[in-house]
Amino acid sequence: MTDTPTVTLHLQGEEQRPLLTIDDFWPDPDALREDAASLRMTAIGPHYPGVRAEVPPRLAETMRRRIAPLLAQHFGIDPAPAVLEAYYSLVTTAPGDLAPIQRLPHFDGVEPRRIAVLLFLGHGEQGGTAFYRQRATGFESVDGARLGRAKAELEAGVQTHGMPEASYIAGDTALYERIAVQPARFNRALVYAGNTLHCAYLPPDVTLSPDPMAGRLTLNLFLFDD
Repeated sequence: MTDTPTVTLHLQGEEQRPLLTIDDFWPDPDALREDAASLRMTAIGPHYPGVRAEVPPRLAETMRRRIAPLLAQHFGIDPAPAVLEAYYSLVTTAPGDLAPIQRLPHFDGVEPRRIAVLLFLGHGEQGGTAFYRQRATGFESVDGARLGRAKAELEAGVQTHGMPEASYIAGDTALYERIAVQPARFNRALVYAGNTLHCAYLPPDVTLSPDPMAGRLTLNLFLFDD
């Protein structure tokens, strides 16, 4: 059994968007690791640089209920959105093999009730999650009103500066300024709005192993409803 969860509120960047870190989030994180290791992980979608397996729906719903009071308190979202997707995720793509879309910060969607929960389940150096500001617009988050300008400025920036080289983002770039890094820690969960600009922070010493018991294993929970 783990200690009582510790919740810390971070207000990031100039927009002061809330992000929660929850240490000692899950009562038995090793059971989650074993569950992930028992599943067949495959590539799902073009964006994630690795492989994934679906989390059992009952487990995802239990996690949703666990964070629901925090969403009401810190994000003003009540009731909590429904579970949209939930995956065990394992980064396996070598830096030189990254697709262009995987070399840029991203956002999960523009809707205000879209929430991301990221639970770190790996041991050793795991990097973390970094958050960004688009230089041309100053946007640290992208809602429906900002989407057109954010896309147009990204396209213009790529025409001017070219696509980033094939590597994981390590800090500031010509197009984006890093505003925060939330370090990974075993059994630490991050809770943040899905429309914030973010990406994985993966320094070179992070092990990109296909073995869930050895690599950068996370549990990703995505909440959303209209």
